[in-house]
Formats: sequence, C-alpha cells, structure tokens
Amino acid sequence: MISALADGYSERMTDPRLITIDLDPQSIFWRSADAEQERRVAVFDLLERNHFAVVAEGLEDAQGPHKLHLATSEGRLVLTINRADDSLLTRYVLGMARFRRPIRDYHAICDSYYQAVRQASPQMIETVDMARRGVHNEAAELLIAKLVGKVEIDFDTARRLFTLIAVLHIKG
Repeated sequence: MISALADGYSERMTDPRLITIDLDPQSIFWRSADAEQERRVAVFDLLERNHFAVVAEGLEDAQGPHKLHLATSEGRLVLTINRADDSLLTRYVLGMARFRRPIRDYHAICDSYYQAVRQASPQMIETVDMARRGVHNEAAELLIAKLVGKVEIDFDTARRLFTLIAVLHIKG
C-alpha cells in the first residue's frame, strides 16, 4: 500500500512505474561480462526512472506501482506483473518472432561495439555506437507496439526493457 503524502495525494494514488524488475535465471543461458554490465545498467536506470502503466481493461487495482518478472518459455516472452504487495496482477505472453532479428542484430552490434571500445579509434566507436542506438531504437518502438492495449510504456522504458529482453536471449 502507498502511504499518504503531505502534499495532498490520496493514499491510493496512481503510480505507473516499476519498483522491482527481475529476470528468470532459468531463462538466461550465458552472459558475458559486457552483457552482465548492460543488464545491471538497464535495471538500475529502469528503477531510477520509468513509466509502466497497466492499461488492459478489466484489471482491478492496476494503477501501480508494479513488480515485473521477465522470462522466456517455449520461445515466447513472459511478462509477469505483480502489484507492490506481490499479488499477481496479470501475465502477458508475447510471441518473439518479430523480435528475433532485432535481438540478433543488437547482439552483433553490441559485440562490435565492445571490440571497438577496446581497440578502435574514437570515430569508429562513434559509428558503431550510432548503429547500436538505431537497432535499439527500432526494437523499443516494436516493444511499445506489442504492448498496446496491455501496458503503456515510454520510449526510455522500452529501450531498457528491450536490453533486458535481449539478455534473456543470449545463448551459450
């Protein structure tokens, strides 16, 4: 339960954000040190600032804050959304077919970026980073579209969530 605030907010105010996010350890096969750092940064940034509003009709007490658990099952992305008290709010299972190429491209460009950071000129690093951001941005737009009618997220939240989705799809 959200406690009342001194400036007049109600005790049950709307709080469309994530307060915890975790990845199913069974869904992660292998992570490099670079991928693990990406995951840590994405989670930290998400918890610092995000917009995550469950908008599906028929869900009672869906205003947030929320806890999100990401997993994969049978090639699908499973988003389990809990209320702040850990009670289940809803679960969405999304097909990953449209994400396979962006995930593959994202991993390839990230590998190039990590290599460039270690060996290349600043100009080459910037070029690779621009390509990485482009793939990341396209995948964020796709995620926003896949969640229409279910969850409303802003662009930065979508980018960070895509990073975590990509981490779930690293194969050893």
